[in-house]
Amino acid sequence: MAVTSPKDKYFGVWLIFFLLGLGTLLPWNFFMTATMYFTSRLKDTSPVRSSANQTEEAGGQRSVLEAKFNNVMTLCAMLPLLLFTCLNSFLHTLISQRLRVMGSLLIIMVIFIITAILVKVPLEPLPFFSVTMVKIVIINSFGAVLQGSLFGMAGLLPASYTTPIMSGQGLAGTFAAFAMICAITSGSELHDAAFGYFITACVVIFLSFLSYVLLPKLEFFQFYQDINRKQRTEENSVNLMNTEGKEETPIQTRQQNISMMKIFKKIWLLALSVCFTFTVTIGTFPAITADTKSTLNRDSWDLYFIPVSCFLLFNLCDWGGRSLTAVLMWPKKDSVLLPVFIACRLVFIPLFMLCNVQPRLQLPVFFLHDGIFIAFMIVFAFSNGYLASLCMCYGPKNVLPHEAETAGAIMAFFLSLGLALGAALSFLFRALV
Repeated sequence: MAVTSPKDKYFGVWLIFFLLGLGTLLPWNFFMTATMYFTSRLKDTSPVRSSANQTEEAGGQRSVLEAKFNNVMTLCAMLPLLLFTCLNSFLHTLISQRLRVMGSLLIIMVIFIITAILVKVPLEPLPFFSVTMVKIVIINSFGAVLQGSLFGMAGLLPASYTTPIMSGQGLAGTFAAFAMICAITSGSELHDAAFGYFITACVVIFLSFLSYVLLPKLEFFQFYQDINRKQRTEENSVNLMNTEGKEETPIQTRQQNISMMKIFKKIWLLALSVCFTFTVTIGTFPAITADTKSTLNRDSWDLYFIPVSCFLLFNLCDWGGRSLTAVLMWPKKDSVLLPVFIACRLVFIPLFMLCNVQPRLQLPVFFLHDGIFIAFMIVFAFSNGYLASLCMCYGPKNVLPHEAETAGAIMAFFLSLGLALGAALSFLFRALV
């Protein structure tokens, strides 16, 4: 007799996964949003600079550390993200889920507490630059472990429970972009705004930590965890019977590798699809899109054009696309339309290149009007969120139930691989404009 799944009372598990998804990407989004603060600390040895002083030196020469900050930051973020997501794919069976999730959240929160404290501490540019890069490496390393663990957990539940993670990650970018616009509107000093960013991130991460502590107590989550444990116990019993009386050899290690390959063969198309989706997205946004200039020649609009039309609009539409998969999942996982739609997004690279991106050396400006850029951004962002979320939902459901957690971790690795490839290609795409 089949056991009926209990209801997710008050959508408790769904909301916790949403909050954990938010906590996964919020730290990195807040670091990106606070780029102006970090570069301002690299101008000279002054501990705290007022907005007026920053304005006076706006036209001056940038220091080497200031000019290279974004490039080095991207490198220090994407390489650890890729490496630790890969490690998590192989080591998630050796380190408990609880230790991976709670440990990662605690370490990320400690890093943000240190970052908030350092806002008030004077440091020379080079030590500040070095400390900041170390923090970025640590945040993205443990963020990768956290992300891989969450998608692995979601793989044990119904397919729709990957959606809140993707939706929470989408909200993280929206939240950070909205905070940046509020800071511009308030006219507050850069350091005060940055301090507020980091304290807010600490609060959200702490709430994510508390929500994870509550998660195992919920009946709905317990039900699927018990099913997974029973399946693993049965599998181990069969393996034990098959190897009883035989000498121990390195076969177990080979079996684990074969198992990983078997799982990958079942989900390779979806894994490559999510990788390609984020390669196109990060290759274009924000390297090309953030350099697009408004053609309306209005001072107030110029100030808000990129924060609103690029960052806020992208994150809102991306969040909308991710969230839509909670009510609509089309095309189906075996449909050829899904990879076709993903491949079609390649057209956005030349489309954004032909907008009013400045400075430019190679290409003419073909799409001059702000409205065309905004229309491209809406479709670009929405398709990214929707198609990526579909892939992440379908991946763990293409394998056997006891393989779902590993499949989720593999999908998280290919998501990170897409981010890293996109970051690397963004330098080439920008140079071609």
